[in-house]
Amino acid sequence: MTSVCLYLQIHQPYRLKRYTVFDIGHDRDYFNENGENDLNNRRLMRKVAEKSYLPTAALLLRLLEAHPEFKVSLSFSGVVLEQMERDAPEVLALFTRLVATGRVEVLGETYYHSLSFFYSRAEFERQVALHRELIRRLFGVSPRVFRNTELAYRNDLGTWADAHGYAGVITEGWDPVLGWRSPNYVYRPQGAKNARLLLKNYRLSDDIAFRFSSQSWAGWPLTTEKFGQWVAAAEGDTVNLFMDFETFGEHQWESTGIFNFLEHLPNELLKNPRVDFKTPSEVIAAYEPKDEIDVPSILTWADTDRDLTAWVGNDLQRSAIGTLYGMETGVLARNDEKLTEDWRRLQTSDHFYYMCTKWFADGDVHAYFSPYSTPYDAYSSYMSALKDMELRLRTAPVGSP
Repeated sequence: MTSVCLYLQIHQPYRLKRYTVFDIGHDRDYFNENGENDLNNRRLMRKVAEKSYLPTAALLLRLLEAHPEFKVSLSFSGVVLEQMERDAPEVLALFTRLVATGRVEVLGETYYHSLSFFYSRAEFERQVALHRELIRRLFGVSPRVFRNTELAYRNDLGTWADAHGYAGVITEGWDPVLGWRSPNYVYRPQGAKNARLLLKNYRLSDDIAFRFSSQSWAGWPLTTEKFGQWVAAAEGDTVNLFMDFETFGEHQWESTGIFNFLEHLPNELLKNPRVDFKTPSEVIAAYEPKDEIDVPSILTWADTDRDLTAWVGNDLQRSAIGTLYGMETGVLARNDEKLTEDWRRLQTSDHFYYMCTKWFADGDVHAYFSPYSTPYDAYSSYMSALKDMELRLRTAPVGSP
């Protein structure tokens, strides 16, 4: 038996507006919550909701109703759920219905989609706790499997998850880490006693997420019949298809046929009596670990390097993130809810991604997702906002309400 584990990530940041040095000391609305411009977060949430969230969630609900064997897993950042509650309640209602079926597992992660695990373990744990509380409030479930921001993983995340009672962690199934091994098995994180590691099959996942509409790709056009054959030919216990939820409708537009592909995929895969669908928790419960995986350096699902260089690979990014986390003690000592919230929103990994200066194929991806003309524009806005925060720290008394 081969199980298909389909996992979809849902996230939208609070994007900074074009904040300049002239705004420092005068404007604390970093995220344009009260204005209208081309970086308006409300407008972008509505756009993605119409193109992706609403049609895809509705389709998944129909598929769950039509195929009792079909299952899917979702992971939401806390900030995207905040925006849904405020700007797209009908989307949140659909996701609530999906989870209520009992065949949709919700994963744990950091509330602010941050890289805090690698910069402040205390802040990381605060954000995980905030996220867990939000998931319980909105969906009535508690995450059992953990997904770190950008699938960022290292051995110590596996031992952390193990110590905190998670059944497992998911990350990238990258060849240099796997060596001769296949991503299509359950593994043990190095040093963990009970937690397990699920690895993304990046080839099959990226066939859908990135290559689906590429007419220069040898596999184009990708049909459900063709994909079903590839899954059937995959050796191992589980084929982990991990990708962004926005793959459907936003990254791959409706005109590419992506919704038609998704609509027929469960039926095609389930034609094979040796294929079923499982959630991450079910995969972990069903299969014994094949081996132990050693990941001494940070592994992510981004770019050809599969490391953190998309976020902290240049001097701009390192300067920005170092300044940000250097404020932690001062920010928390002020006991100022708005100051803390702004600081945490500035931790969202997207801000550093927009400062990436990589070129070639990776650079094209960075340019597509960035709302700024250049990485330097992104850095300028971000550092100006941090300068204003430094001013707020100097003027706010310690322990203020």
